[in-house]
Amino acid sequence: MFDAHRLLLFFAAALLLAITPGPGIFYVLARSLAGGKREGILSSLGTFVGGLFHVFAAALGLSAILAASAVAFHTVKYAGAAYLVWLGIRMILTRNAEMTVEAAGPSTGAFRQGILTEVLNPKTALFFLSFIPQFVAPAHGHVFFQFAVLGCVSVSLNTAADLVVVGMASPLERKLKNSVRFRRRQRTASGLGMIGLGAYLALADSK
Repeated sequence: MFDAHRLLLFFAAALLLAITPGPGIFYVLARSLAGGKREGILSSLGTFVGGLFHVFAAALGLSAILAASAVAFHTVKYAGAAYLVWLGIRMILTRNAEMTVEAAGPSTGAFRQGILTEVLNPKTALFFLSFIPQFVAPAHGHVFFQFAVLGCVSVSLNTAADLVVVGMASPLERKLKNSVRFRRRQRTASGLGMIGLGAYLALADSK
């Protein structure tokens, strides 16, 4: 069902994105520092559930697009590739930006708040609709199933990275706050990876 080359490329890209410091990691880090490991774990599980919501909603949307028009499906893929390139450029341009850990809110309902934080984030939906379709091939099986499997893998990698953050919250906070070089290299590497991925997939589909 999945092309081995593209599946490996997807896993590498999803892993790189999962370990790149961003809003999700900083949210879980803030909850962990404020309420301890238990709250951090519950927050991670909450964002996992919220991420799955976006995955299945996007899978349904993509299936509907393909059913309406193959041209529309490829338009979504090209637009998504362009969005990935733009995200990569933005990562590089903001590589020197300060990344502070905001104080977390009340410690009650960490799991529920994690779900809501992810579900109500439109950037998550936009990202899934631009990233995952690049690796979906209608000729290899049902689009909804392919999207759901890849989406679950992506969300699981994100959650695994969040749980690592929970386990090493204090030293990681010091590293992210104090090491400008660490942040710069992480964001530059991720940005170049995103640009390369978007360009490769756009050119591959144009052949």
